[in-house]
Amino acid sequence: MAKSASVCRARRKILMIRKLESGKYRLYSRKKTPKTGKRRNLGTFKTKTAAKKHERAVQYFKRR
Repeated sequence: MAKSASVCRARRKILMIRKLESGKYRLYSRKKTPKTGKRRNLGTFKTKTAAKKHERAVQYFKRR
């Protein structure tokens, strides 16, 4: 059971949520774009809950 929990945590770290100065939350990809060297912006959200919800949707479609 502990193994599956660590796998879930590892998958969650693939995308990152950061709080902006405006108080909103932005979702970034883990990998940097080779051309620019920056992380891809995957959306800006009013709440952290909304950002996490979108992160789950992104993970779902990455695997399909």
